[in-house]
Amino acid sequence: MSNYVKITSIGARPYQLSIEADFQDSVDKMIEHWKQEIDQVLPDKPDLIVLPEACDRPPNYSLQRRLEYYKIRGDQVLDFLAEVAGNNHCYIAYSAAREVEDGTWRNSTRIIDREGKVAGTYNKNHLIIEETTQCGILCGKEAPVIKCDFGNVACAICFDLNFDELRLKYVEVKPDIILFSSMYHGGLMQSYWAYSCRSHFVGCIAGAPNSIISPVGQVIAAGTNYFDYITAAINLDCCVAHLDYNWDKLKKLKQKYGPKIRVTDPGFLGSVLLSSEAEEFTIKEMVKEFEIELLDDYMVRVLAHRNNPENMEP
Repeated sequence: MSNYVKITSIGARPYQLSIEADFQDSVDKMIEHWKQEIDQVLPDKPDLIVLPEACDRPPNYSLQRRLEYYKIRGDQVLDFLAEVAGNNHCYIAYSAAREVEDGTWRNSTRIIDREGKVAGTYNKNHLIIEETTQCGILCGKEAPVIKCDFGNVACAICFDLNFDELRLKYVEVKPDIILFSSMYHGGLMQSYWAYSCRSHFVGCIAGAPNSIISPVGQVIAAGTNYFDYITAAINLDCCVAHLDYNWDKLKKLKQKYGPKIRVTDPGFLGSVLLSSEAEEFTIKEMVKEFEIELLDDYMVRVLAHRNNPENMEP
């Protein structure tokens, strides 16, 4: 059955605050800034709003002033976003530096649910060195998959995108969506992560074009030089199949179900995205009916063939 989820990514540039202002006044202005940014996208009624890395960090503050600002900020921005989420019945991915109970710091993405409660937290696994040596932030070591009412969500933050250790954890569990809040774009790595994890990928980049990418690495929506936010509906009832051994099966599938099955070919990849547009059938049911071999199953079969001593040179 089709499972459309409307996602908004807001890639606003870091908001500069007065270096002479009272800290509470600075927090109030930061909240007002994000209220204005979010108000732009609420008419689309998104299910999920994603904010960029360190979204409430003033870029022009010294480290000492930033820490003092954070002490006053506390959970005020979190509480504001929780109220927005509850009032608009949506999820919000809030990425920011936070102090934990033992007094140490993390660079985190917290997923706020439709009731304004924190559904899960991801702590950035791979920090740049200065985040620890200068800012006192510790590396996270977990890669949780956070359950939302529309599917499973995983997170990555900025420098994380360079490391296979984290990506391979997501390859194993295949979350429906990977949320990437960042200061850096990542370039080709965005599509690579989407394809290798068989996941939709939401790139929310501060000051750079945002993008929503399909599990076959195809850009579904992208920001422009005029708009720093995007909204798109994506269908999570989907899977990836290689074309090998499936050509005839895919033709028969399309002949039977017509517009109820969508086959998206990004070109040059050899793999396609299959999505159910039906109200009565899931993509798994359709694939099972026509015995279509999914990409991961095909790769396992090919590796087993290759590793058979009878098929390998001496």
